[in-house]
Amino acid sequence: MHLITNTQDLAEACERLSAHDYVTVDTEFLRETTFWPKLCVIQMAGPDDAVIVDALADGLDLSPFFALMRDEKVTKVFHAARQDIEIVFHLGGLIPSPLFDTQVAAMVCGFGDSISYDQLVYKVTGAHIDKSSRFTDWARRPLTQKQLDYALADVTHLRDVYRFLKANLAEQNRSHWVQDEMQVLTSEGTYHTEPQNAWQRLKMRVRKPVELAVLMEVAAWRETEAQGRDVPRSRVLKDDAIYEIAAQQPQNVEALGRLRTIPRGFERSKPAEEILKAVRKAMAIPKEKLPKLPKGRQAPDGSAAAVDLLKVLLKLVSEAHGVASKVIATVEDLERIAADDRADVPALEGWRRELFGETALRLKRGEVALAFRNRQIVAIDQDHQDAQAAE
Repeated sequence: MHLITNTQDLAEACERLSAHDYVTVDTEFLRETTFWPKLCVIQMAGPDDAVIVDALADGLDLSPFFALMRDEKVTKVFHAARQDIEIVFHLGGLIPSPLFDTQVAAMVCGFGDSISYDQLVYKVTGAHIDKSSRFTDWARRPLTQKQLDYALADVTHLRDVYRFLKANLAEQNRSHWVQDEMQVLTSEGTYHTEPQNAWQRLKMRVRKPVELAVLMEVAAWRETEAQGRDVPRSRVLKDDAIYEIAAQQPQNVEALGRLRTIPRGFERSKPAEEILKAVRKAMAIPKEKLPKLPKGRQAPDGSAAAVDLLKVLLKLVSEAHGVASKVIATVEDLERIAADDRADVPALEGWRRELFGETALRLKRGEVALAFRNRQIVAIDQDHQDAQAAE
């Protein structure tokens, strides 16, 4: 293991790692007091090399690391990659490619829904990982030997996990299944945080279009403020305060100060002025141009029972093929299939349709039945049963 603290060593390490067809990667970061994750440590390993990068070292330029993440000849292997990719995208303006997420691959290989890294390592290699350093202060220097050992284990064991899963996928002809799942992780839209869409993170506690308009404006202001100041959203304005502002629509200092969720004295601050501007902007929208309240899907009669049957079928298919049910279909997918045979959901496309979707539609049409035999649920082809009965 080599601890890297300068740009030249980082460039040399990345050049060595770029000679291989894959590199395992992990990061340690903090975000309790910031909006953007604060990158503290980067770990990387090739087949016979492993390094730890002190991302907080004075004068360190991460350009060689970003160049490696961009290198199309080298597969970047992560476990539960989303937060790591968010960091790379924010700091380097790129998404690592090509990408392999071992958590996704493990679901396709039958290791259950969203298996943790330490559990996966144990199941594949039999090794136990000491997790006691996981929530330590990664920004404190110097890093302890225990922290370095923990960080290194996050990428060295990952090599064995990657090789095992890659071989397993190839053996079962499921490699393309994982690539389908990578599309969300490799989409830039996954990591963009546009202020105008910030309201979608909030629970819909509004009942009128004007309340929704206020909610949207205040949430957008909070998102912009939090990003600009690099602080958590709740440090700027708590969710409960946004809900109350949307309901009460205060348009002056006195009205804002009377709200229970607003701290005493806050109403005379500069952020309060910005909030009032956002409220007035929403209130000035003509009635006919106010945003429409999102409508919940109206489930047709009998669809609840259909969803229950589809859940049983999904569990049956998942266990029979050794694939996590979460990868095949979500509950929302099942609800939409129950309501519409032509629902635009992943479960009715590609390998998912072949594995589950087509049978799900046949179950709806009564062409497949579920029965309890030999202490387990089985799917029975009704056409075959009818033909046997006719004989």
